[in-house]
Formats: sequence, C-alpha cells, structure tokens
Amino acid sequence: MKYLLALATIAGSLLIGGVASAATFEVKMLNKGSDGQMMVFEPALLKIQPGDTVKFIPTDKTHDAETIPGMLPSGAQPFKGALSQELSVTFQEPGIYGFRCAPHFGFGMVGLIEVGENTSNLDAARQIKLPPLATKRMSGLFDQVSAH
Repeated sequence: MKYLLALATIAGSLLIGGVASAATFEVKMLNKGSDGQMMVFEPALLKIQPGDTVKFIPTDKTHDAETIPGMLPSGAQPFKGALSQELSVTFQEPGIYGFRCAPHFGFGMVGLIEVGENTSNLDAARQIKLPPLATKRMSGLFDQVSAH
C-alpha cells in the first residue's frame, strides 16, 4: 500500500510539473510592425518547447493565422483561425511550422515557429513555394533557425 501511495504521489507531481512548465506565447497580427514593415506578425519567429501554446492575437482587424501547407512536421495537425479572431494553438510535435495570414500572404505576412530541438523538416519547409514577398521574409526567418 505504501508503494502504491508513493507511486501515486510521484505520478501526480510529474503531471502537475508537466502542466506548470508549459508556457504561453503571444503573436500579434499587425497592419504595421514596430520596425515600420507592413502586414506582419510580431514576433515573426518563435522558439518554443513541445506542449507550449501560442496565442495569435488580431491586434488589427482582417487578419488570421493558419499553417502554410507542407510547412509543418510529420504527424503535426495543421491549424486555421477565423478572420479577426484570436486563435490559441498548443504545439506537441517538434519541428518547424510555417504560418501565414491568408488575406495578406501575398504581402509577405508569414511567420515561423521552431518547436523543440528537432528541425529535421527545415529543408522540406524551405522547398515550399511562396509568393515573392513571403519568400523574402521567410528566407530571413529560415536563416535565423539555421543559426541555432
């Protein structure tokens, strides 16, 4: 009985510790960023851990956040938010996730989330065809991931 009680206590502590260690990050969807660029996510690049949550906040209206098709790790679920609505996504699978604002994708409104240490899908993500302005911004984000 003592053994079962000790085991239950340890399991409960691990469960509580796991929940407590998850973090929540905010990404703002903006018409104009702090650096003067138009149609941006701030921050455009996040480094998080599996189990962390990202809240996409439509600080300015007419924005959304959704996965860029093909730019997510194997086994990960794509996400798609509603226009002008906040979206919370919890990331479980390690890897690289590209995201965009669908209405402003052609204006280069893209971002990147690196979950954990496994960037094995980075090369595949780099191969996804994007509009010219999105390609330019995403290239700079990919370069920052490679620098880790």
